[in-house]
Amino acid sequence: MSDYSPGLAGVPATRSKVSYLDGTKGVLEYRGIRLETLADRSNFIETAYLLLFGNLPTPTQLEKFDKDLRVHRRIKYRITDLIKCLPDNGHPMDALQAAVAALGMFYPDKNVQDEQTQYLSAVRLIAKIPTIVAAYARLRRGDDQIQPRDDLNYTENFLYMLTEKVPDKVMSEILDTCLILHAEHTMNASTFSGLVTASTLADPYTVVSSAVGTLKGPLHGGANEKVLTMLKEIGSIDRVRPYIEAKVKAKQRIMGLGHREYKVKDPRAIILQRLAKRLFEHYGKSPLYEVAVEVEKVGEEYLASKKVYANVDFYSGILYQKMGIETDFFTPIFAMARVVGWLAHWIEQVKDNHIFRPTEIYEGEHDRAYVPLSERKG
Repeated sequence: MSDYSPGLAGVPATRSKVSYLDGTKGVLEYRGIRLETLADRSNFIETAYLLLFGNLPTPTQLEKFDKDLRVHRRIKYRITDLIKCLPDNGHPMDALQAAVAALGMFYPDKNVQDEQTQYLSAVRLIAKIPTIVAAYARLRRGDDQIQPRDDLNYTENFLYMLTEKVPDKVMSEILDTCLILHAEHTMNASTFSGLVTASTLADPYTVVSSAVGTLKGPLHGGANEKVLTMLKEIGSIDRVRPYIEAKVKAKQRIMGLGHREYKVKDPRAIILQRLAKRLFEHYGKSPLYEVAVEVEKVGEEYLASKKVYANVDFYSGILYQKMGIETDFFTPIFAMARVVGWLAHWIEQVKDNHIFRPTEIYEGEHDRAYVPLSERKG
């Protein structure tokens, strides 16, 4: 009988050069470059190129990549019609998954191992997902969809499509850095889901659609919404300690604290907290920020011995809320960034493809008799 590892914990599923994580030291690298360096010195489009193609782009390569992304921002009117048909009270991740899956019908490239197909597919998905997210955000409220502007950069354009206002530099730069932080994270659940789909040589739109569905779950991308719900439930600093003590006593999870891989504070959480402070300096503090800081502090008192610290979801929701983004759109913004990581692993997978076909440990009965329907009791 083979060894069984619940959730495939610790079981290597592939070989990759895309990213590296050391959870004991709190290190995360994209193609060998530290995340902190990219957050300080790069931008999302340059980082996307790095993840997809293995190296930082030359000025000529970056100019072409950025131009191609701007050209492909618009979506077919039938995709917009599809979005209009979706329920106003549906979750935006469901709308995103449906629209991404439908994109593949308009771009039916069959040879997923062709480099030009890979490039164009990556460009389309990275360019169009923000347009889809912004379109659903407006259309579900009964507002008109705002068309992309080619003169705006990636994050400026997304925020413009949400609000019909060009954001200031601070807002755009902070969101751009957030996208860098969320772009890739080794073999997480949604990336694995995408890889399994990719291993069948399905088209990239189907690959990304399957990953979006996985990211929606509250134990993955959806956790940032749960953190904000928790902070609102606590409400004030004086209620933090009783809340944490009750959760610890009941052995219940505290949203935003703990990560399967990190045994120290998530490096992304460290950067997000710094970004939150910068945002608050310009626009005023969020009333929930002080509650969050106290939750992290008290949580560490009780859980540091178990190596449970703040993760990427802990501060991201507070930050997005201050930007005026609706709570159920936090995870779609996560997907806007993570599509880069999914595609980077997709490209890597199909180069030397082997279909995923794990085994199982059967625990059922053998040689059971078939009982005719007339003889079955109950």
